[in-house]
Amino acid sequence: MTRKQEGNPYVIIFALWLLLFAASSQVMIISPILPRISEQLGTPLEILGNLVTVYAVMVGFFAIIMGPLSDKIGRRKILLIGTGFISLFLFLHFFVENFWELLIVRALAGMAGGVLSGSAVAYVGDYFPYEKRGWANGWIMSGMAMGQILGIPIGTYLADLLGFRVPFLIFGAIMALTFLLIFFKVPQPNVDLSKDRVTLKGSLQKYYTLLLRSEVRAVALAYVFMFLSISIYVVYLPTWLESTFKVSGKAIASLFFVGGIANVITGPIAGKLSDKIGRRKIIIISCLGLSVVMLATTFVVKEFWMSYILFFIVMVLIAMRISPFQALSTELIKSDNRGSLMSLLVAIGQVGYGLGGSVAGPFYVHSGYVSNTIIGMITILVMAYIVWKHVPEPDLNTED
Repeated sequence: MTRKQEGNPYVIIFALWLLLFAASSQVMIISPILPRISEQLGTPLEILGNLVTVYAVMVGFFAIIMGPLSDKIGRRKILLIGTGFISLFLFLHFFVENFWELLIVRALAGMAGGVLSGSAVAYVGDYFPYEKRGWANGWIMSGMAMGQILGIPIGTYLADLLGFRVPFLIFGAIMALTFLLIFFKVPQPNVDLSKDRVTLKGSLQKYYTLLLRSEVRAVALAYVFMFLSISIYVVYLPTWLESTFKVSGKAIASLFFVGGIANVITGPIAGKLSDKIGRRKIIIISCLGLSVVMLATTFVVKEFWMSYILFFIVMVLIAMRISPFQALSTELIKSDNRGSLMSLLVAIGQVGYGLGGSVAGPFYVHSGYVSNTIIGMITILVMAYIVWKHVPEPDLNTED
C-alpha cells in the first residue's frame, strides 16, 4: 500500500541533485588536477592515486556504519549529518600545506561521504514508487553530469589560476547551501523505520543476512567491478592526455565539459527507458559498449580533438548504466533495510574504486596508459557477465 508523501517532489529532486553535484564534483576534480597537486606539493605522480584510495576506503567504512543507522533514524537526518560535515571538511582543504595533510583531509571528506553514500538513492527508493524511480534517479544523477559541465571545468580553471585548494572551497560552500535546502524543504518519507537497536554486532549481522541472498551478492560483486573499471580507466586519463598532447588544464576542463553534456542528456533518458524495457538490458548494453571504447582509446586518439568524441561516448555509456542499476538495486530489499543495502553496495563499490586508484598509478607509470585501458575493459566485461547471469529483473509493477 502506497501512503501519501509530504513535500514537493521537484524540490526534493533539486535538493538531491545539488547534493550529487557538489559531492561528485569534489571527487571528480582530483583526476584533472593531479598534475597541479604534483607541482604545488612536490609529490610524485605515481603516489597521487592514493588520494583516491584513502577517500574510497573511508567512504566504504563509514557507509557500512551508517547504513543501519539510516534505517533506524531516517534518511533525512543522515542527509543533514553528511552534508554538514562534508562542507566543513571541504573547507579544510584550503589550509593544507603538504601531501600528507591533503591525504588526511581527503580521508575526513571520505568519512562524511560515507555518511551520505547510498542515502540519496535510498531516499528516492523511500519516497518514489518503483515505476518512477528510474525517472527520479535519472534527474538526480544528472547532478553528477552538471558537475562535469560546470563544476569540473570551473574548478580545473581555478586550480590552474589560483591553486588546487580553491575548487574544494567552492564545493564546500555549495554543500553548505545543500544542507540548508534539505533542512527546510526535504521531509522524512513516510516509510517504516527499523525497530532494531543499532549495535556493531547487530549491524554486522544485518549485512551478513543481506549477503546470504544470492541476488545481493551478485549486485555487490557487480558494484566492485563497475567502480574498479571506472577508477582504473578515468583517474589517469587526463594525465595521459596532458603528457601525450602537451595540452593545458583548460583543455582538460573542456573535455569534462563535453563529457558532462553527454551525461546530463543520457541519464534521464536511460532512467526513463529502463522504467519501460527493464534495467538489465540497459546495463549490459552499456558495459559491452564501454569495453570496446576503453580498449580503443590509445589506438583511436591520435590527436587531442579526438578525445572529445571518445570521452563523450564514454560518458554516454556510463550514464546509461548508473541510474538503471541504482533503481534495480533499490527494489531488492524493503524500505526498512534499503539504507543498509545501499550503504553496503556503496561500501563494496568503493573497495573497487579504491583498489583501482591504487593500481592505476603504478600501471600508468610502468606500463603506459594502454595497460589501464586493457584492465578497464576486462573488469567491465566481468560486470556485464555478473549482471547477465546472476542479477534478477524485479517485476515492474512491484510496489513497497
